[in-house]
Amino acid sequence: MLSCHALHHEYLSGGRRLTVLKDITFALDAGGFLAIVGPSGSGKTTLLGLLAGLDRPTSGRVVLDGVDLAGLGEDARARLRRERVGFVFQSFQLIPTLTARENVQVPLELAGADDAAVRADALLARVGLGEREHHYPAQLSGGEQQRVAVARAFSTRPRILFADEPTGNLDAANGATIIELMTALNTEFNTTLVLVTHDPELAALSHRIIRLADGAIVSDSAA
Repeated sequence: MLSCHALHHEYLSGGRRLTVLKDITFALDAGGFLAIVGPSGSGKTTLLGLLAGLDRPTSGRVVLDGVDLAGLGEDARARLRRERVGFVFQSFQLIPTLTARENVQVPLELAGADDAAVRADALLARVGLGEREHHYPAQLSGGEQQRVAVARAFSTRPRILFADEPTGNLDAANGATIIELMTALNTEFNTTLVLVTHDPELAALSHRIIRLADGAIVSDSAA
């Protein structure tokens, strides 16, 4: 489902080149659940962006669901993400002027689904928000907003889902709810799951943990 080989990434900062990632190589089978962990500044979020095709590496290659991202232009990469990839962010990233239902409907409508409203309602019920579908993000708690974000991410049944610190802005109870939802939906839909987290409890639920330090893989083991 996902592989990367010899990924290297640099930024130009103050006239100097700053190496963020170096020689990252691994592969992940379909349906797998990978947690990427490490201290702040170790390159976790940068790696996630490269794997999802949101950025291009300085060198190396990423193959996502059989497609070499290096061979795609920006429009083709965006189309690939729309058709096969889901995202959950730490800051929820809901559209504030849309209701919970409408937020979940957006990727379905972009995909041309005729039953977007019905499927959105079913997913909101699945994440425990069946009675909150007409509420706007500002009317929802942080935990409820993240549940909407999880429902939206899984709405098109993506082949792979990337999550960046999905419990980072939540208290322990709401974080536990999001963890349960993501792991259950990972199993239910056979969606490959790749997440960046500082949460050891969330990482422990994965099938595999890759630990980064100073931009390099320092361990790769079963959870």
